[in-house]
Formats: sequence, C-alpha cells, structure tokens
Amino acid sequence: MVSSSTRESNPRSSNTVSTGLLFAGMILVAINLRAAITSVGPLIGMIREGVGISNTMAGMLTTIPLLAFALLSPIIPSIGRKLGLEATLLLSLVVLTLGIGMRSIASPITLLLGTALLGSAIAAGNVLLPSLVKRDFPHRIGLMTGAYSASINLMAAVASGVSIPIAVQLGFGWQGSLGIWSLLSVGAAVLWFQQWRNRPATKAVSVANAPGKQALFRSKTAWCITLFMGMQSFTFYVNISWLPEILQSQGIPAVTAGWMLSIMQFVSIPFSFIIPILAGRNPDQRTLLAVSLVSMFIGYGGLLIGWTSLTWFWVILVGIAGGANFSLSLIFFTLRTRTAQGAAAMSGMAQSIGYLLAAVGPMLIGLLHDMTSGWSLPLMMLMVVTSLSLVVGLGAAKPGYVSDN
Repeated sequence: MVSSSTRESNPRSSNTVSTGLLFAGMILVAINLRAAITSVGPLIGMIREGVGISNTMAGMLTTIPLLAFALLSPIIPSIGRKLGLEATLLLSLVVLTLGIGMRSIASPITLLLGTALLGSAIAAGNVLLPSLVKRDFPHRIGLMTGAYSASINLMAAVASGVSIPIAVQLGFGWQGSLGIWSLLSVGAAVLWFQQWRNRPATKAVSVANAPGKQALFRSKTAWCITLFMGMQSFTFYVNISWLPEILQSQGIPAVTAGWMLSIMQFVSIPFSFIIPILAGRNPDQRTLLAVSLVSMFIGYGGLLIGWTSLTWFWVILVGIAGGANFSLSLIFFTLRTRTAQGAAAMSGMAQSIGYLLAAVGPMLIGLLHDMTSGWSLPLMMLMVVTSLSLVVGLGAAKPGYVSDN
C-alpha cells in the first residue's frame, strides 16, 4: 500500500502537475494576444462618436499595437534574459491589464496611451511563446505550437464576434466591451505569478548562446522566415480591416458581411492547430506551405471575379489558408533554430520587421481603394503579396537552420 506521503513526493506526479500548469499558462497567455486588438474593429463607430475622435485617430487603434510589436520585438529577448521568461511574461500581463483599463476611459489621450501599453505587453507574449515551447516542450513542438496558435485564433474570432453584443445587448457600452478582456489578463497573471515563484532559477531564458543579430541578418533562411511572417500578417490585418467593406461593395448586406468575417476567422482555427502538428513530423514543410498559399490565391481571385454566389467559398479558402500560414510562421521560429535562445532571437527579428509590413497593409489597401474608387486593384495587390509569400515561404519551409547559412 502506497502512503499519502509517498504519493505527495512522487516526482512523476509532481512533474505532471508542473507540466499541466505550464501548458495552462501558455494557453492563457495565447488567448490574451489578440482579443484586446480584434475586439476594437466592430466598436470603432461607437468609440469615434463617444470620444469625439477623427477617422484617422480611430484607425490608429489598430495600427499602434502593430507598431509596438515592430519596435519592441527586437529587445524582448534581452528583457527575457535579464528578468527570466516567467517574470517577463508576468510583467507583460500586468501591463496588458493596465493598458486595457486605461483604453476603456473615454478620453483621446488614455485611449491612445492604453492602446500603446497593451500593444507593448502583447509584443512580449508574441516573441517569448515560441521560446517557451522550444525550452519546455522540445519533443512536442508541433502539438504545442498548434495548441497556442489555435487558441490565439479562437479568441481573436470570439472577441470580434461578441464585442457588439456585450456593448449593446448586455448594456456595457463600448467601454465595458473593451474593458471586459482584462478578466483574461488578470487570470493569466495569477497563474504566471505562481510560475514565477516556483520556477527553478536554472530554467530562466537566456539569449547568451543565441545567434547574434548580425548573424541572423546575414542568414537567408532568417530573412525568408521574417518576410513570410510579415506577409501573412499583412494579409490578416487587411482581411479584418477591409473584408466586410469589400463584400458590401459586391452587394452583400452589412450584417452578412460581418458574419463572413467571423466565418473566415473561425474556419482558420482547426487548421492553425492541425498544420503545426503535420509540420513537426517532417523536416520539409514546402508542400504544406504551397497548398496553403495556392488556396489563398484562389480565394482572393474569386473575390476579384465577384461571383457572389460563391463568396462563402472564397472567404473560407482565405480563412483556412490564413490559419495555416499563421501557424507555419510560428513553428518556423522553433523548427529553424537549435535552442530556446535562438527561437527567441529569431522570433524577435521576424516579428519586428514582419509587423512593420503588417502595419502598412490596411493603410496601403485603403489608399489603393481611395485612388481607384474600387476594390479590384486592392485585391490584385493581395494576390501579388500572396505570390511573394510563396517565394519567400519556400525558403523558410525547406529543411535546415538559420545558423546554417
């Protein structure tokens, strides 16, 4: 008979609990990485009227987080080295909570400052989650990347879908609808506080042995990963910004167009989970990547042709490909590096330059629309970006490591 004290000291049981808590912490961070951003779009009109801001300033509510990602991603690995991964994630969740709360105050200054704070906090999670997977789940990279990328996409879709019902049907207004997402960040912070207290000092992430910035900037593979990350982010943020407008221009009612955007995001979820698992089983991901990008090209082509009877099909193709591309960009950070430190450095480089491209996307597509008073040229631009994604993506998806070239 096994005594109670024996069970309590069983290292296997202790390790199982520790791994379970670490997995839960990873997922809680993941679900905080997009909700605070995608919840804004449906509420833009209410925010603009409630605070009295211009359309340009309203557009900044989406652009500022992307700029924060771009500016801070290169220094996040260094912060992780100095503070440790657990402490850095905990601090980011505290800042995220403060940012969400500040953004919910009806003032132009707090609106923009809160947005900048939450964007800065999310940048830390974006960069460090791949490093966490590489460090603590080295033999389950595909499964863990799939789990957290699917969680990101799921909460992004949920947040955009429930923002209006929370504001209108529940009577919380736009401030309450934005502020409610702080409940997620508080819950995640509580768990990561425990992780910070209990984590052995030897597990802290260091970038001492990571590839140097100069080495990464000289690596062809690193640049392919970076540009692929940027282009898939470009298409994602263009989609969530402009897809409803594109569909309405083709005679689709506004409500239906909004549902189409939700469908696009929801269909991406299972593929953002499955694709990394498949990718992790094979050193060469070029076939997966090619199928995904060809599907996206066909989807944008269908929207360009304007066959409204098949609009749902084109939107689903774009959504599936978007989920696959996003998860592939994340798993490249770990599959193309040898260590957790290398994954953090690669993630920092790719997300810095990548999100600069993403920040340009909605503005460029909007400019093309204003210049032509139509959506044909913007959709052609998206097809060009998709084609370029295939070119650089094939370089990112071939076997090897960034340090090899």
